[in-house]
Amino acid sequence: MSNFPKTFLDQMQELFEVEELKAFFSSLETVSPVSLRYNPYKKTEMPTELEPVPWASRAFYLKERPNFTADPLIHAGAYYVQEASSMFLEQALKQHGKLERQLRVLDLCAAPGGKSTLISALLNEKSLLLSNEVIKSRAHILAENIQKWGQDNVWVSQNDPLEIGKVLPAFFDIIVVDAPCSGEGMFRKAEHSIGEWSLQAVQHCALRQQRILHDIWKALRPGGILIYSTCTYNVSENEKNLLKFKEDCDFKSLKIMCPKEWKITETNQDDLYAYRFYPHKSKGEGFFLSVLQKAGESAVITPRVKKTNLNKAAKETEQLKNWCSDPDKYQLCQKNETIKVVPLHLWQEAQVLESLLNIVYGGAELAELNRKGFSPLPAAALWTGLNQGAFTCADLELETALTYLRQDNLPIDKAEQNDGWQLIRYKGLGLGWIKKLQNRVNNYFPKEWRIRMSMDKLKQ
Repeated sequence: MSNFPKTFLDQMQELFEVEELKAFFSSLETVSPVSLRYNPYKKTEMPTELEPVPWASRAFYLKERPNFTADPLIHAGAYYVQEASSMFLEQALKQHGKLERQLRVLDLCAAPGGKSTLISALLNEKSLLLSNEVIKSRAHILAENIQKWGQDNVWVSQNDPLEIGKVLPAFFDIIVVDAPCSGEGMFRKAEHSIGEWSLQAVQHCALRQQRILHDIWKALRPGGILIYSTCTYNVSENEKNLLKFKEDCDFKSLKIMCPKEWKITETNQDDLYAYRFYPHKSKGEGFFLSVLQKAGESAVITPRVKKTNLNKAAKETEQLKNWCSDPDKYQLCQKNETIKVVPLHLWQEAQVLESLLNIVYGGAELAELNRKGFSPLPAAALWTGLNQGAFTCADLELETALTYLRQDNLPIDKAEQNDGWQLIRYKGLGLGWIKKLQNRVNNYFPKEWRIRMSMDKLKQ
């Protein structure tokens, strides 16, 4: 406890009695649990001997933290490493999201992609997910993880909440705000953050969270739900923040049913239901979540599109429909030099998003136009709708797959005999592309995605 600022200790004393306070701080001296969640759209063998995360499907605790970088399956999007407490979002969505419907969902503060991939795994194929991140560098990391997850009903944007609320009023059925916070719940996992904590930082975060909530509230349709979460303990960024927000915006707080054995702490202050995770109770880091239902009832609104650079593709690109396992489901389209597919039922929404927001990625990008025809794009190899039978496929063993992911040159005997583009796979899942020429193999794995760890360390 001596490592923590006195003001933080005083703050936590308001939440716990003395004995429980000791248990709380003792838990921060233990090793953080490691958990991951499997992608339901990519066939892979899930472990049967591991402990499941009780509030999330296809999610497990690992006995120790492996070197994930050395597993090609994570690069193929077979699973996502995510903190267990934050997976509680699944319960909020299942109990109040009406997931059987065709929904429009916004994950507002989405990078690096944990909650977006979780949402994507729960939505039906008719629904739309917009994953937004305001910081440019983080938006590109988010886009990378969305591409690896492989779904074509997800768009990634880089916009301020104020912009989204202004151009897309009442557009979404569900908005998830995992708000930037003081990060108290991550002290065990990121010890360096303790030194960065202060009451001033807490107050600054609370003000920023208020702004974010007010700015994005306009984008939620009446009757829709906003799921607010943080990874911090203090009431200023949590309950007090939401009660203050309620003074300006009319909403109903929704209750989430939780079995007692999950050891989640439910609070109810002035009819505001909230759910808290503490590391001395539940197996995970600190986390807070509350579900708000906007007053009223209405259908979502779709604004008119005046101008967009997303157009239906020219006839000469029709051959790319052979790359789709179910071509009748998609609209082949072109954005600048990129050819991609958009689900037909989302064509109108796609044009809206592409015309009104700064879109980093969306749909499923297939190929890039060049003087010689088409070059397949990295996202196509990872797309769950790809017709792998349209390509020559080269299946690699572990060490060769890691060589490929390091963007090193592959031995020519590791490629198939046919010259031209080949799909690189590991355990049946696409990783990326190579182009085999007569006497060499060109590695087209993206430079910005490559493994930078030495092969010796990868083998350890």
